[in-house]
This record gives sequence, structure tokens and C-alpha cells, in this order.
Amino acid sequence: MKIGLLHSLIRKDEKFLIDELNAVKGVELVMIDDREITFNLGKDDFKLDVVVERCINHSRALHGLKLFEAAGVKCVNTYNVATVCGDKLLTSVALAEHKVAQPEVRVAFTEESALKAIEEMGYPVVLKPAVGSWGRLLSKINDRDAAEAILEHKAVLGSYHHSIFYIQKYVEKKGRDIRSFVVGDKCIAAIYRTSPHWITNTARGGMATNCVVTDELNDLSVRAAKAVGGGIVAIDVFETAQGMMVNEVNYTMEYKNSITTTGVNIPKKMVEYILQVAEGK
Repeated sequence: MKIGLLHSLIRKDEKFLIDELNAVKGVELVMIDDREITFNLGKDDFKLDVVVERCINHSRALHGLKLFEAAGVKCVNTYNVATVCGDKLLTSVALAEHKVAQPEVRVAFTEESALKAIEEMGYPVVLKPAVGSWGRLLSKINDRDAAEAILEHKAVLGSYHHSIFYIQKYVEKKGRDIRSFVVGDKCIAAIYRTSPHWITNTARGGMATNCVVTDELNDLSVRAAKAVGGGIVAIDVFETAQGMMVNEVNYTMEYKNSITTTGVNIPKKMVEYILQVAEGK
């Protein structure tokens, strides 16, 4: 069996995954550097049973998956999953369609309509780029003065990331949220991410501790994963007075800080699922 690993830089996450893939008898691992590969549309014949996407760059991941699938290669995750998870607006739509609990979200296309939506929602709110990761370019808006300033800045910046106003009701999470890891149809592990800052991402300094996977957390996480198309994903979850809510779904999940924290061999679980996909199960 030949398994391709589409990658950028090799981080600890990829090293753990590579070690687990190399430990499987009968598996030939083919390293595919997204900085070097070229595609010949309609003529590619990669002779791979599956490609595992581990790119850092969202555009390379998205287009790489589409091109491999067009060449008849199975991918983990799929192009469709990457498309939905890579855009917070599309993720929110998918969650709403599948009745998965999430904070209130409003979307606007102009400064004026965005300000009106924010005022109707009530402060505070969080303004996010539709496409982005690692907790970057998030703005917590506490009053009208801040709203007007942030909206003007985004409008003047004018890039694709700032042209759509994705507005989420701020959730008071008391210094922590949950990241759960879903592989296939099971939530295999979860961590609390704790920080004195309102952004709790571990990429921004949040501290990881083990979180017991309860029936409620497993059910919400698996339903969120299925809503975006399934596969191997990480779910960001808020604990609220109304119950758990999904904040975001991540399709190229990072887990290096969560293996020892949870005691779960996350990359091994990933490999077991990847083999099932390759075998058509």
C-alpha cells in the first residue's frame, strides 16, 4: 500500500504521524512536498492508495486535495471537508443545517450593515476573518466606538480576508474552552485550553490539560464532524449555560501538545482511519 503525505514544513505533528505510518508493515510512505510538486491536469497517475493532507497553507491544501481527487486518489481529509472547514461562514452554515449548537452568528457585506447587526446582537461580539487560523485577526468588540474603528480598518485594508464581516456573539467561557479530536465516528480525546486571555488557542499561549470525553462531548463533536463531511477533525467547543456549543471545526488538526496530555496516541488512531480509507472501508 502506498500512502502519500502532502506536507509543507515537517513539524512535530507530522513527525509523530510519519513514525506511526512507517511502523505499519506493508505501507510505503511517499513524501510529497507542496513546495515542489506540480500537477499535469488530466494526465497525472500518482499510483497512490490515499493522500494525507498536512499542509500549513490553506490554499495549497485545498487545491492539492482537489487535484489529487481529480486524478482518482482518495484523500484524508477530502476536498469538500477542507472547503467547509477552511471557511468559518461555510462551517457555520453546515452546523446550522445539521442543528449543531453554536453561538449566534451574523454575516454582513458592508460597514453599515455590519454595525447594524452588531448593535442588534448586543455587545460584546467577536469579529473574525472567514478564512484564518491560530486565533489570528480576531477582534473582541465591546462598544460602538470599537465597532466603528475595527469595521473601518477592515474596510480600508480591503483584502479578501476583510471583505466579509463574520460576526459571532461573544461567549463568556471563564478562561477556558475545549478542543476535541474526532477520528471517523468517535471522539478519541479532548483537552481544555486555559488562558487569562479571551483567546485560548495553544498557538497563542493557552495551557493544555486533559478533558474527559463525556457522552455529551462525544455526541456534539461527532455530530459537528459529520456536519462538515467527516474524517479527521478537531472541534473547538464552548461550555455555556445553555450547554456545549461548537465554535469552529479544524481540518488539518494539530495535536502535538495533546498526546501526553490526554494519554491517547492520536497519530496512531489517525493512521488506523487512514488505512481504512485506503482499503475502501
